[in-house]
Amino acid sequence: MSVLDGPEIVYVAWVPTKRIMTIFLAIGSRLPAYPTSMGRVLLAGLPPNDIDEFIARTSLEQLTPYTMTDPERLRSTLEKVRADGYAMVDQELEEGVRSIAAPIRKGRGKVIAAMNISCHASRVTVAKMREEFRPPLLAAANEISEHIGLVLGS
Repeated sequence: MSVLDGPEIVYVAWVPTKRIMTIFLAIGSRLPAYPTSMGRVLLAGLPPNDIDEFIARTSLEQLTPYTMTDPERLRSTLEKVRADGYAMVDQELEEGVRSIAAPIRKGRGKVIAAMNISCHASRVTVAKMREEFRPPLLAAANEISEHIGLVLGS
């Protein structure tokens, strides 16, 4: 789980897997928002003017051959993320890493955090992520959002 801090996401919670080869990001780790699934969910939750400002101020660097660096393509991708209610990133931050993220909302409103599932691209296809990982991820994000709404109010 992460929150947006300027042009970066900051990990606020993390659950490790039990595999020999695993992705390890400690709480407090920072990553650029634009090439990450959680970053895209968080950015898509911003007002349009804030998205424009983010794109204008952020250098969209080519981190892998798959990294999206075109500002207009990023803007349209964020619009799609907002409409779809989730984001998927395929090897844009690091080759071999695929992830899917969902928003955590305060009640049913403002996006306040994002949670994701990451996997190695050689083990899980994009189709499997959409078909098998997305439904429980969205359900968990909605449940967390409901609990946050109960604690913080809508």
